[in-house]
Amino acid sequence: MHPGIAELAAGLKERLVALRRDLHRYPEPGWTEFRTAGLVVKKLQELGYEVYYGGEVIKEEAMMGVPGPEELARRQQQALEQGADPEIVARMEGGKTGVVAVLDTGRPGPTLGFRFDMDANDVDEAREATHRPFAEGFVSENPGAMHACGHDAHTTIGLGLAEVLMAIKDELKGRIKLVFQPAEEGVRGARAMVEAGVVDDVDYMLGIHVGISRRKVGQVVCGGRGFLATTKLDVTFTGVPAHAGGEPEAGHNALLAAATAALNLHAISRHSQGATRINVGTLVAGSGRNVIPGRAEMKIETRGATTELNDFVRERAHRILQGAAMMHAVEVDVKQAGAALSGEASAQLAQKLAAIAKTVPGVTEVAEFGPAGGSEDYSYFMARVQERGGQATYIILGTEIAAGHHNSRFDINEEVLPLGVKLLGEAAYQLSNTLPPTR
Repeated sequence: MHPGIAELAAGLKERLVALRRDLHRYPEPGWTEFRTAGLVVKKLQELGYEVYYGGEVIKEEAMMGVPGPEELARRQQQALEQGADPEIVARMEGGKTGVVAVLDTGRPGPTLGFRFDMDANDVDEAREATHRPFAEGFVSENPGAMHACGHDAHTTIGLGLAEVLMAIKDELKGRIKLVFQPAEEGVRGARAMVEAGVVDDVDYMLGIHVGISRRKVGQVVCGGRGFLATTKLDVTFTGVPAHAGGEPEAGHNALLAAATAALNLHAISRHSQGATRINVGTLVAGSGRNVIPGRAEMKIETRGATTELNDFVRERAHRILQGAAMMHAVEVDVKQAGAALSGEASAQLAQKLAAIAKTVPGVTEVAEFGPAGGSEDYSYFMARVQERGGQATYIILGTEIAAGHHNSRFDINEEVLPLGVKLLGEAAYQLSNTLPPTR
């Protein structure tokens, strides 16, 4: 273990905790991380990184599930009121809240990439004396938003890593890219950064998550496996409203079309090649008991153990939606609000990281591979790097948690912050001094 990295990470602990609590206090959901991303930009610039953000690192056509103009404007104003830099926020117009920092050592070597997500969940945080963020004064100040999945910790670890790497830059080789991603929740943000080309030159790509399948600080999984591919669909049925008693034949019932679709979506066949999922999460329709419903809205998702299995479910879902619309003589509009691929960590990189992790003080249990759980749009970064001949993996940093992920009482053991910085700093140091993978 590089002694300077361990010392630097330990010295950062107090500031890391303060930063994480600041981010926790001002959570921002996907595509509205104006204050968070602005803070990231300023800190990276102060450290001396080349910093790219806004439209430089987000391909607008690939953005999914972006809030409407009114919500973006409201969140933007909220960020300004909570201390965001107006000039930086102006360059993130339309929700382009991604940030990429580059450290070019000027010496031949591989290009490393690290991904850190920044967004919060659509959750109202608990306000109870037993909930530490409330008791200690860093509970969310933004109604309907909460860091209930640990992305505040991820962003903090990323900025701590940035400081450590700049301090030892004379001992590094190649280039390092720190990617701060918006809109991971709902798997909406990664594709827009990938299609902007931000990792096209990366040889080794690492993503992280706290908690998940490991619930003690010191536990590390170096190769998260088992991402479910997924597609999130927003569906709108548009019919013709009419008087339900006086002229029912003149109406075209959007609610019945949606109900027909909902029942048949859950009847999609399972698949012999692996696990599949489908869920109708919401169905909102109608305006009154004596009015034929002219509009119905649904939010649904599909999942599969592989991208191909998810495609199987998604394609059949589209047919059912179209068929239900035809049966009830209504129109249907289907928009993709999010998506992620399946993915597997590069075995060679996971094994290399496991060897590195075993040298890091504070790491008590190392697994080369383990379940990642659910879906993650980091899979887009992973797939792009692997397709271009590089290696990619997903690291799980164990931490005690007060409640499950996405729960209103979620909280973490903040000891994971300096440990995460230490582990990633050592990984960056050792990988930057290795040869790039053979392409």
